[in-house]
Amino acid sequence: MTIFKKSLFTLGASALVFAAVLIFTSLVFMDSLYYEINTLGLKKTAKTLMTAIGQERITEIFLNNEINIELPVNESGDYRLTLIAPSGHVLWDSHVKTDLVNHIDRKEIASALEGKEESARRDSISTSKKRIYYALPAFDDDKVVGVFRLSAIVPEFGARISSIVFPFMTFSLIMATAVFWAVYAISSSLSSSIGRLVDITQAGASLLSGPEAGEPVAPEFVSLERAIRAMTFELHFRLEQAKAEGARLEAILNGMAEAVFAMDSDLKLHLVNPRAMELFNINRKNINAFSLLEATHSTELEDAAKKALSTNTTLEMELTLRAGVEQQFHVCVSPLSDVKSGVVIVLQEVTRLVKLERIRKDFVANVSHELRTPIQLIKGFSETLLDTVDSGEKNEKKQIIHFLEIIHKNANTMENLTNDLLILADLENGSSNVRETEELTIISLINEAVSSVEPHAKKKQIEINVDCPAGLKANLYGSFIIQALINLIDNAIKYSQSKSKVWVKAYSEGKELLLEVGDKGLGIPNEHKERIFERFYRVDRSRSREYGGTGLGLSIVRHIALLHKGTAEVESHAGEGSVFRIRIPMN
Repeated sequence: MTIFKKSLFTLGASALVFAAVLIFTSLVFMDSLYYEINTLGLKKTAKTLMTAIGQERITEIFLNNEINIELPVNESGDYRLTLIAPSGHVLWDSHVKTDLVNHIDRKEIASALEGKEESARRDSISTSKKRIYYALPAFDDDKVVGVFRLSAIVPEFGARISSIVFPFMTFSLIMATAVFWAVYAISSSLSSSIGRLVDITQAGASLLSGPEAGEPVAPEFVSLERAIRAMTFELHFRLEQAKAEGARLEAILNGMAEAVFAMDSDLKLHLVNPRAMELFNINRKNINAFSLLEATHSTELEDAAKKALSTNTTLEMELTLRAGVEQQFHVCVSPLSDVKSGVVIVLQEVTRLVKLERIRKDFVANVSHELRTPIQLIKGFSETLLDTVDSGEKNEKKQIIHFLEIIHKNANTMENLTNDLLILADLENGSSNVRETEELTIISLINEAVSSVEPHAKKKQIEINVDCPAGLKANLYGSFIIQALINLIDNAIKYSQSKSKVWVKAYSEGKELLLEVGDKGLGIPNEHKERIFERFYRVDRSRSREYGGTGLGLSIVRHIALLHKGTAEVESHAGEGSVFRIRIPMN
C-alpha cells in the first residue's frame, strides 16, 4: 500500500471517527437540552400552580401542619405535588397517601429550605419512576416555613429516540461504507500516477531517462512527471556539484598546516579542520556541541571573533599558546559576507619564524659585541705602536712586544670566532649531507682530539684520562666528532684548576653511543643549564672572554649531535665540575 493510499485510508478512518464523536456529542447535548427544557416547563407549572393555590393558603397549611388538604392536583394527573415541612417531614403528597421517608436529605429540599429554588432528576423511591423535581420555598415574613415541590414523570431521552435509532444507524453505516469505498476508488485511480512520481523523486537519477508513463493518466500528472524529472535532474546535478566542492574543500582544509575554525554568529562551531583539532585537542564527534571558548579556552580568540562580528571587519593579531610548549600564532579573524552569518578564524603558527628572528637579532648583536672589543684593542694598540715607533724612543722594545702580543691574541680571537661561525654555518646549512658516514674506531677519534688540546693541558699541568673500549665502533662523521670532542675537552681544561684531571669516556648503552667529557672545575649553576648550548651564551662573560672563548663551542657540539640524530646534555653543579655527554644512535 502506497503512502498516498495510507493517507486516504487514514483520512477516511479519521472522518468516521469524527462523525461518531460528533453524533455522540450531539446526543449528549440533546439529552442535556431535553432535561433543561423539561425542567424549565416544570418550573413554570410549579409557579403557576403555587399562584393558583395562593401564597397565603400554602403558608397557612405549613404553619398549622395540616394533613387533610384538598388541592387541585389529583392522583391520576401527570404532575405530583408534595408539601414538606422544615423538618423534612412530608405533610401531604398528591400521589402517595402512606407515610413517606424524611426528605431533608434531598438536594432540592435542602436548597429550598435555604430560600433558593432548585431542581433535580432521579428515580422516585415511592413510585419507582424517573421524575423531574422542582422545589419552591414557602415564606412567612421572609422566613421559610416549608417547601412546595412539584414533580413530573419524564421518559429517558434514549427511550424517546429509540424508535429512530436503528434507521439512523443503518443510514449512517451505509453512508460510511459509501464514503470508504469512494476513498478507496479515488486512491486506486491516483495510486499508479502518484506512485510513479514518488518512485522518480525517491530513486532520482536512475529513473530520469526512463520512459514516461504508458498507462492512461490525467494530463496534469503527465506535466507533473515531466516537471519532477527536470527538477530531480537539476537537484541531482547540483548535489553532485556540492559533493565535489565539499570534497575539494575538505581536502584543502585537511591539508592545511594552519588551524581553521568556522562558526555562526553565536560563536558555535560548525567546521574545524584536523590541524585545529590536534592543536586544541578537540573531539571530532562533538564539534557542533562546542562554542569557540569551550573548544579553545582562549578569551583572546573569543574577543577577536566578537569584535570582527560587531565591526564587520577583518582583524589580525598575534597569539601565544602555552599548552606544554610555548607556540606563537598569527591569527586572522574574518566575518562572513553577512554580518550575522558567522566568522572564520585562521591560526598560522609562526613559532619557528619568531625564534629565527630572535636568533638573527641575537646573532647580529652578539657578533657585533664579540668583534667590538678585539677590534678596538687592535686599533688602539696599533695606534700606540705607531706613535712609539714615530717617536724614535729607545728602550721601548718590551712595550712594543707587549702591544704585539695583545694584537696577536685578539687577532686569534677574531680568527677563532670566524672559524666557529663557518663551522656552525656549515652544520646548519646541511653541508655534511653531501658526505657519507664511515664506520670509525672511537678510540682513534678521541686520541686525535686529545692530541690537539694536549699542549694547552700541559701548560696547566692537567691530566687527561681516556676510557674507551678498543673495539668500539660506530658510523660517524669523523671530523665533526673530533671537533665536538676538542670543544668539550678544551672547555674542560679552560675552566678547571691547574694540576686537576679531565676525563674522556666512550661506551655503548643499549643502541646508543655515549661520549662523555668531565672535569672538576667551576661547574654550571642550575639556572644556566637550559641555555648553555645557545650561541654566544656564557655563564660568566668576563671569565669566558679572559680564556679566549667565542661562545659558540657548545652550540657547535649540539649541532654535531643533531647531525648524527643524537642529543647533547650536561650534568653539572656550581663548584663541583661538569660532565658533558653526547648521545648518538648506533645505527
